[in-house]
Amino acid sequence: MKNRVDSDLTAGGKGKVQIPSNLLFKCPRCGNVMLMEDFEGLLKVCSECSYHSRLTARERIEMTVDADSFKELDAAIRTANPIDFPGYDKKLAGAKQTTGMNEAVLTGTCTIRRRKCVLAVMDSHFMMASMGSAVGEKITRAFEYATEQRLPVVLFAASGGARMQEGMLSLAQMAKTSGAVGRHSDAGLLYITVLTDPTTGGVTASFASLGDIIIAEPKVLIGFAGRRVIEGTIRQRLPDDFQSAEFLLEHGFVDMIVPRNIMRRTISKLLKMHQKEADGSWVK
Repeated sequence: MKNRVDSDLTAGGKGKVQIPSNLLFKCPRCGNVMLMEDFEGLLKVCSECSYHSRLTARERIEMTVDADSFKELDAAIRTANPIDFPGYDKKLAGAKQTTGMNEAVLTGTCTIRRRKCVLAVMDSHFMMASMGSAVGEKITRAFEYATEQRLPVVLFAASGGARMQEGMLSLAQMAKTSGAVGRHSDAGLLYITVLTDPTTGGVTASFASLGDIIIAEPKVLIGFAGRRVIEGTIRQRLPDDFQSAEFLLEHGFVDMIVPRNIMRRTISKLLKMHQKEADGSWVK
């Protein structure tokens, strides 16, 4: 999200002045320039075109959960290099250093407006939130914990798909995570998934699409294969808004599109609607 904005102002006839990226934000969609302070005050949404910029997992948690309520699960799980893919260890080390995370997803328990749930948040800044063995394991354990404790799950999905550096082991996570979601569902528990930019590949084809309620942020990219691959396969031109949240809402894949500024309130209402007291009566 760091964008360097070149000013047209000249300094002593020496050309353009480069303004530090932490002062201004330039929208990559419409080109609108905002003070970073104003941009952050709008939860990192463009004031002109409502572009919802990508958030880190910790930013997402901070704006979603009650203060100091998030308790991380399985923080010690680390990624290995199971097939000795060349350069993978170095790439992982770089991602860890850049993000301060051990993997592309954070899982834990929290309350959202006093409603307790298990939360999973994927971070596209860590190798595009690709799903390898550690990501699949953490998500699976989060659902298993939620099933054991009879808690709902809220999952913010964002991914470029399966992690190619782990070969078939990354693809196996699709079945593993889907199985855990299925057992959670069989126990009669609620699963809310929120699709953010981008949600693609094997993540879309597994746990991201299995929510009881599927929410998307406005205008985000959601899909499995890329546009060019699909057009080359079916030999047809796809609509311009294909794989957008709005297209998928119209065709029944997404249940609702929720702007970021009311996401926390919306999730809280959904949790309340599906929450039961210990005696089985509905919460009022």
